[in-house]
Amino acid sequence: MSRAWVSEATHRIERDFQRSADTHLVLVELPSMPGILLYLKDESTHPTGSLKHRLARSLFLYALANGWIDEGSTVVEASSGSTAVSEAYFARMLGLPFVAVMPRGTSPAKVGAIEFHGGRCHFVDRPDRVYEEAARIARESGGHYMDQFTYAERATDWRGNNNIAESIFEQMRGEPHPEPRWVVVGAGTGGTSATIGRYLRYHRTACELCVVDPERSVFYDYYATGDASLTASGGSDVEGIGRPRVEPSFVPSVIDKMIRVPNAASYAAMRVLERLVGVRYGGSTGTNFCGALEVACGMAARGETGSIVTLACDGGDRYLDSYASDAWLAANGYDVAPHVARLERACATGVWTAAGTA
Repeated sequence: MSRAWVSEATHRIERDFQRSADTHLVLVELPSMPGILLYLKDESTHPTGSLKHRLARSLFLYALANGWIDEGSTVVEASSGSTAVSEAYFARMLGLPFVAVMPRGTSPAKVGAIEFHGGRCHFVDRPDRVYEEAARIARESGGHYMDQFTYAERATDWRGNNNIAESIFEQMRGEPHPEPRWVVVGAGTGGTSATIGRYLRYHRTACELCVVDPERSVFYDYYATGDASLTASGGSDVEGIGRPRVEPSFVPSVIDKMIRVPNAASYAAMRVLERLVGVRYGGSTGTNFCGALEVACGMAARGETGSIVTLACDGGDRYLDSYASDAWLAANGYDVAPHVARLERACATGVWTAAGTA
């Protein structure tokens, strides 16, 4: 292990962080709920375009500090896209080969972004095989399997040190309700929800954490039952969040509430949110917004006031051929029109109605 190389690699990553401004907080106007302020933390403005830029930086620093990566190491990750894009960015920065193992059918835009940063994509036919295939490639190449699903919750310092929770609270200082009543996030690895949930408790805030989960993901059922052996077939159809198994980084004990969001509602929420803020975001942002709007309406119904912060995980241009495409939605059996109407009604009235309610 070359300590000099590790020192320089760590310094390069830290310099990149210093060159990057913090991501913006965007106020989403909800006139029907004047006592409730909803903010969108726009993670799409990171250099690699998504929330996963934070995770990739932490994973690389964690691996370097543990002596798992050295000069010339092949870095391997199991990822459906955004984490791999960000890890490819940092691997190229350090001059390391990078291989992303992902399900066949991952959006071409994400594949192109990984390859743009010098990464190589390795496809598997079954989503549940990405873990063992990534481990095999790392083992046979003498490299390192990043394993975001195991290490996401421990690679980030949840007490502070520029993590996403600290960033939210710093940016909220001058707002009318500086301590959020709720933070609403999705779970892919579980790392973001674990970091935020721990931060809220460590700093003794009254803010609560709501985690949203898409269809065909086991996190919601695990939270409800405590059964860690739960599995699901296939992917969630919302890239970046939802998993077919309970991931080691998912920590349910720091979560105050979970909401399951129908996939069609997530895709509908993308469209509603774009009309509200004038920016196109991805499917996981739609899931977050749908959950945040439900939480806001619940607060309004109880006569509560306060602020809610949720995340814009990545930009919508990566999904022009999928979630943003009417042809893709029709081909995959998704009817977003009823959900668009329901979400627009919630924005206009402050009243939340269950899916399928006219």
